[in-house]
Amino acid sequence: MPLPDLIIRGDRVLLPAETLTGFAAATNVQFSSHTVPAAIHITAGRITAITAYDEIPHGSEVVTAGKDAIVGPGLVDTHVHVNEPGRTNWEGFVTATRAAAAGGVTTIVDMPLNSIPATTSLEGLREKLKAANARCVVDVGFWGGVVPGNTDELPGLLAAGVRGFKCFLIESGVEEFPNVTEEDLRLALPEIARLGTVLIVHAELPGPCRQAALQAPDKPTDYRSFLESRPRAAENEAVELMIRLSREFGSRVHIVHHSSADALPALRQARGLGVQITVETCPHYLFFAAEDIQNGATEFKCCPPIRERENQAKLWDALEDGTIDMIVSDHSPCSPELKGRESGDFMKAWGGISSLQLRLPIIWTALSRRGFSLDHLASWLCRAPAKLVSLDGRKGALAVGLDADVVIWKDDEEFRVEPAMLEHRHKLTPYNGCVLRGTVQQTFLRGRKVYDKGEITIENAGMLLT
Repeated sequence: MPLPDLIIRGDRVLLPAETLTGFAAATNVQFSSHTVPAAIHITAGRITAITAYDEIPHGSEVVTAGKDAIVGPGLVDTHVHVNEPGRTNWEGFVTATRAAAAGGVTTIVDMPLNSIPATTSLEGLREKLKAANARCVVDVGFWGGVVPGNTDELPGLLAAGVRGFKCFLIESGVEEFPNVTEEDLRLALPEIARLGTVLIVHAELPGPCRQAALQAPDKPTDYRSFLESRPRAAENEAVELMIRLSREFGSRVHIVHHSSADALPALRQARGLGVQITVETCPHYLFFAAEDIQNGATEFKCCPPIRERENQAKLWDALEDGTIDMIVSDHSPCSPELKGRESGDFMKAWGGISSLQLRLPIIWTALSRRGFSLDHLASWLCRAPAKLVSLDGRKGALAVGLDADVVIWKDDEEFRVEPAMLEHRHKLTPYNGCVLRGTVQQTFLRGRKVYDKGEITIENAGMLLT
């Protein structure tokens, strides 16, 4: 048997819960906190064996993680707005994938909007692939888009390799990606079901927002005014619509960046009845609360908005009981001018939060305070996102046969977020100044080290997952 290309080993290797007990029994080792001493054998970019810590052949190259470090699966982030081509001054493939690698993220899936052209046609996808080719540090997949009148484009886009399709039920903020109505969805969803793919949905309806705007006080720098302009009812009614349509057409639906706790009972009931609907939320909804956001602090603006602390607690409960499946970044940057920090006008500022590089420490900081485990972390940040985009046969866990995507990180080490450490094109983020736990030491993509203690080591290791 040939020598592995590389072995990565550690005292705290984070294996999937369903395999951990069997592995520990087979190797006669003790495990704690969902980690076990182990060695990961890598050949040609894949994991070929997971053995006891000392079970390594003579002559192999070995990377040994420190006793205070976790060896875990590379993170998968299925909600990233790269914005290239067309709005590369907001973010681009080079800067976005550098940020991903620095955050232990080995796979991202790019959203179909904010780039010009949008990924709503084969031509749009070709332009996206051309922009990304040989310029990515980590692996990149792509969502296609559903907009009014493009149902005929969906089969070609799926055949060309998009991971699924996204739509907006409310204005997207860019003219290249108009929102759909129920009438449009009744054309698209039968095709989504026929193709066996998934529709991911920005689930806010415009009616409740328009009604709220008529009643909201004219205080554009007041966060409470902005919050009231995007009421929970907009999400609640949108979720109810998508549950009804998913059930009617038998199509897979996924709710993106969910923030309203009021919709959770309907989602629980629908899932109990077998409706094919999954849900994600984002770090900012779990880490920040509306009560703590200062007036004029437009770096916190996102849509749906960050809601109250009591709402946040229910989101955590929904993660625990499985109503919410995963946590992804919704990294949606723009140029600092569009954030309008100087004016503090929430109504005019671009709605989006930059956090691609920080998802691991944000969530580890928050969930460890609540008594959740490392396995919860791996499920919500790795396995579930990989499954959403049908990459669970390659990504999302440390298991034989999967890509050797590995992150070594220290779970007890704290750091303060400073702009200079961020690889994002623009450094404005609400996390600036926050003290977080969990520092990424090294990131390996298919067995190749792409990040090492503050340095990107390979600029173009990423593949386009089409």
